[in-house]
Amino acid sequence: MSEPRPAPDPRGAAPRRMRPAPLLFEPPEATADPEHFFDLESIADPHELLGRSTELALAFRAAADRATEFQALAAAQLADPKRFDRLSPAALAERAEWTEDYARKMVEFGRSLMRDGAARPDGGD
Repeated sequence: MSEPRPAPDPRGAAPRRMRPAPLLFEPPEATADPEHFFDLESIADPHELLGRSTELALAFRAAADRATEFQALAAAQLADPKRFDRLSPAALAERAEWTEDYARKMVEFGRSLMRDGAARPDGGD
C-alpha cells in the first residue's frame, strides 16, 4: 500500500512531510482507563496536542498499511498453487474475515509484492 500523501498547501508551498511517531505500547494500567490514549489527554497546549495526535495518526496509518502488506503476502503464500495445502479464496476469506472477492485481490496484491520484492515475510526489506 502506498504511504499517505499530505494535502497540497493552498498557499502553494510544498507539503511538509512528517515522520510517523513511534508506536509505543501503553502499560496495562493506562489502557484500563477508557479516557487514556497515549497520554494525549494530559496535553493542555492545543498546538502540542495537534502535533502529537497527528504524529500518532500518521504512525497508525503507516502501521496499518504495513500490516495489510503482510496480510497480502501471507494470503499469496497460502493460495500458492504449488502448496499441497493451499487455501481457496473462500477459505482465505473465511479465515481472515474478508469477502471472497477481497481475498482474491489480496492474493494478487501479495503476488505483486513478492514479484517486486517490496516486502518479504522473513523480515528483510
